[in-house]
Amino acid sequence: MMAATRNSLRGELRHDEPMARHVSWRAGGSARRLYIPADAEDLGAFLAGLPADEPLLFVGLGSNLLVRDGGWPGTVILLAGTLAALAIEADGRVIAGAGLPSPQLARRTARAGLTGLEFLCGVPGTVGGALAMNAGALGSETWEFIEAVRTVDRQGTIRTRRPTDFAIGYRSVRGPQDEWFVGATFRLQPGEARESQEKIRANLARRAATQPTRLPNAGSVFRNPPGDYAARLIEACGLKGHCVGGACVSEKHANFIVNTGTATAGDIEALIARVHETVAREQGVALVREVCIVGEGGVDHGH
Repeated sequence: MMAATRNSLRGELRHDEPMARHVSWRAGGSARRLYIPADAEDLGAFLAGLPADEPLLFVGLGSNLLVRDGGWPGTVILLAGTLAALAIEADGRVIAGAGLPSPQLARRTARAGLTGLEFLCGVPGTVGGALAMNAGALGSETWEFIEAVRTVDRQGTIRTRRPTDFAIGYRSVRGPQDEWFVGATFRLQPGEARESQEKIRANLARRAATQPTRLPNAGSVFRNPPGDYAARLIEACGLKGHCVGGACVSEKHANFIVNTGTATAGDIEALIARVHETVAREQGVALVREVCIVGEGGVDHGH
């Protein structure tokens, strides 16, 4: 399987790893292989030894992801718990690894008296995930603050790239094919630590009041269409509380689907499709899915 010898790798390789352990929906099939790299260089060595056509999936905290019940046919790279370094420099530059949880980045930069990333306190993923989807909340987006990123490709080459190398949009980032984020340099402005921390507290209180934080979910399922809210459209169709198997549209926030305890990935995907079709039929709006659905054993509904 690999050109690099197993002994030269410092990470952890697992076989037939249940992905329900690694996605926030707590549902779905297994990955044929899962690798937890020791650091970016170890990840590069591992990737360099894989076949060129190996299906690869990079996962952080799995908060925007559904792996179908048939599982992932190749290798998952798990960055959560690794690649999580953070360096805060005197000039407002912040260097973060892709595996660092976004809420940690928000809290630690706020504590250091830097402002801008408070919105990330309520984004339940990693820096890598925030980069990949241009995560945003409360009127701010991740890439507003990016000075440079580090990527790795299938050959294990690590590069530094600028924002101009990417097409960045609302919840969307397109860049060089077969490159994945391993870190980023943020440029932040000085602010009042107390003010930033208060903003974070208010953001978290608002999130707890409006989102179903107690049940497994993957955050917003659909992007907000221009000038409207996906949750409003879904609620207008009377879909709050609607279930397929153990998956239900949250009573608290209609753009969230929760796992009530027994949901399969198939239940969740079928409910996503039903919501999409109902809103299209009754509201005339084709919602665009924000969560990523991968793997085998499901039906791609093309949205």
